[in-house]
Amino acid sequence: MKINSPLEAYKYLPQTNCGECGEATCMAFASKLIDRSGKTTDCSPLIKEKKFAKKLAELDRLLAPEIKEVEVGVGERAVKIGGDDVLYRHKLTFFNKTKMFFDVTDTMEEAALVERVKNIANFKKFYVGRHLLLDGVAIRSVSNDPAKFAAAVKKVAEVGIPMIFCSFNPEVLKAGLEAAKDANPLLYAANKDNWKEIGELALEYNVPVVVSAVNDLDALKTLAKTFAEAGIKNIVLDPGTCPTGKGMKESFSNFLKIRRAGIMGDTEIAYPIMALPFTAWMAGISDPVSASYWETAMAAVFTIRYGDIMILHSMEPYATIPEVHMAETIYTDPRTPVAVDSKMYKVGNPTADSPVLFTTNFALTYYTVESDLSSNGIDCWLLAVNTDGIGVEASVAGGQLTADKVKDAFDKSGFDLKKDVTHNTVITPGLAARLQGDLEDKLSANILVGPMDSGRLPGFMEKNWPPKK
Repeated sequence: MKINSPLEAYKYLPQTNCGECGEATCMAFASKLIDRSGKTTDCSPLIKEKKFAKKLAELDRLLAPEIKEVEVGVGERAVKIGGDDVLYRHKLTFFNKTKMFFDVTDTMEEAALVERVKNIANFKKFYVGRHLLLDGVAIRSVSNDPAKFAAAVKKVAEVGIPMIFCSFNPEVLKAGLEAAKDANPLLYAANKDNWKEIGELALEYNVPVVVSAVNDLDALKTLAKTFAEAGIKNIVLDPGTCPTGKGMKESFSNFLKIRRAGIMGDTEIAYPIMALPFTAWMAGISDPVSASYWETAMAAVFTIRYGDIMILHSMEPYATIPEVHMAETIYTDPRTPVAVDSKMYKVGNPTADSPVLFTTNFALTYYTVESDLSSNGIDCWLLAVNTDGIGVEASVAGGQLTADKVKDAFDKSGFDLKKDVTHNTVITPGLAARLQGDLEDKLSANILVGPMDSGRLPGFMEKNWPPKK
């Protein structure tokens, strides 16, 4: 039986509040164990004292995710897949968002290969305070030539991002492994014909491996069980991804069955699942834009329903941007609003004469306001008030945004309206207009009520700034 609350985890801790884990209390450390920001190895007494050995073993078992967590690649760009505990995000959260690998082939011209790999590695999309990235490269052996495949692997490995080696030929995969030793690639794939040879490679090189059985869950489970009994721990499942018609419905159903069985305790099939949206390009769609559209639609479907890692083809912005946005949205932790640090931010190059504004620390609100200011060349000071990551209108109504909270934010930021600016004026969001009187009293400052929408700030500034003395 899994544990999902700090109180349950606390029972297995030393309960000494020694602080060696970096937390003030064992209960605080228990909270970190539940949200996976801490590990049992961080608790020195639990690890070092023999009297806690049984509790440690039991706690590790109870904290282990239902779905096996598998790591692909090495270094800073290494990715983790799987590791989930629930079928529905609202019951806890989803961990390790869907990883997206884009394909290259070993028959590409060297210059084209290098350019595509660099485009994959350098992709970056700013979104609500963070950069969304693509995760790796899937190298497909079209030539079935070990030497050509090894040459392609060497070129990709130079970029230093995670790789998937795609071939059913064990000799080809072995050549790739020799060309990129210690890169920890994912092998794709072992099936009913080559499972013995691929399994031996996975054991010899200690790398994760995909087991594949298209639309045959019994065979897939048998392969996974055989590999696990042979000592292969890092397994990924490929039940097949049909791009159209009844076949796609079967694929979708198979993903649901596998994940439900794993979450419900069937350890023999509790592994990450691979989706292959790039099969849209094999569905007989002649128009590249239509094929790319369908690939993106498939990616969305299997991101929502348990695809832990996928191989895609189209690098067009109209394909990649929806794909990475979807994964980011589905894997946002519903327990924690997305928030920025509560502090004073500089927008542009503000001076003592520049305006001072405040908003909440809800990331979407903050970055919308910041973007509207910076894109219009408005140099200013922007204070993010800690409202527990709630937007302006809701936090005013709920009491998270008050005059006291705003004053406290100014005090903690070290910003003095009397000394750091010449005008002693603060612009409040229009949705917080009712706080004007309280703010004047608490801050001893002039309060201007801004527009309801930050998109109207440029026009507001033209009419109201600098303030009248």
